[in-house]
Amino acid sequence: MSKPSEPAFLGTMELASGQEKLRGHLAMLLFAALISGSFSLGSMAMPHMEPAALNSVRFMLASFVMGAIAFALYRRLPLPEAASWRFGVLGLLMAIYFVSMFTALKLTDPVSAGAVFTLIPIMSAGFGFVFLRQTVQPIVFLSLLIAGCGSVWVIFRADIDAIRSFDVGLGETIFFFGCICHAAYAPLVKKFNRREPVVLTTYWTTVATFLAIALFGAGEIVSTDWAGLPPIVWITILYLAVFTSAGTFFMVQYASMRLPASKVLSYGYLIPVYIIFYEGLLGHGWANMAVLAGAVVTVLGLLVVAFGPDL
Repeated sequence: MSKPSEPAFLGTMELASGQEKLRGHLAMLLFAALISGSFSLGSMAMPHMEPAALNSVRFMLASFVMGAIAFALYRRLPLPEAASWRFGVLGLLMAIYFVSMFTALKLTDPVSAGAVFTLIPIMSAGFGFVFLRQTVQPIVFLSLLIAGCGSVWVIFRADIDAIRSFDVGLGETIFFFGCICHAAYAPLVKKFNRREPVVLTTYWTTVATFLAIALFGAGEIVSTDWAGLPPIVWITILYLAVFTSAGTFFMVQYASMRLPASKVLSYGYLIPVYIIFYEGLLGHGWANMAVLAGAVVTVLGLLVVAFGPDL
């Protein structure tokens, strides 16, 4: 079977330079903005249904979306030419991450969940070394730590007492194990890549994620009263399916072929900043100047990470 050619703006490659690197950074900037919205929407939808049922539907829809995009580009959906198990591994990792995330949102608030997510960049740097032997320059590692401190400052709204009294609950603990899976995902995308088109690898990863969640949550799917779900649930499902399933899978895979793992998921530090902003738009209160100062520190740290040395 001949391998479909990749449009230039979707091509796979080794760590790129110049304009391609910039595109990788822009993809992850949008990734952070879209992922952050899923925390706020997910917290509003979770009281009305179970995590596996919600995620099974969103990934089924996401599979259709990515399949339509892939078919529009290549006029067919070829099977992976070798090692189909790769997509099973990637799909399982993301299934664990998403189910744990929405389970956590039933037990904790979006900002606390965002706090746990900020552990991913450091863990991803570790997995990048284990899987790809990617190392991190001291200046980049220091910048990750600085960005992390700024993120924590934002998460706890510049309240020293809140930081000191932080008590890790069950929701945060569950989500932590999901975040480990997410951290391993980015370097494995590059390790498993056989120079297939990014759209097709994203499609098969999305399908694998759907199958893993559907098998795990079959009982929840059957027992859900789909006709009785409120509009916020369907809004959340559509948002997750289009933007934070198919969309962010593509962005991570696209950026992972252009940037080291530590840089790809360093943008996770922006998620608490976005969450604070979204929560304000939803009428849950705006951050004060002290919190905004932490956001500035986070952004400055990310700038050093983004444009510092790769290795």
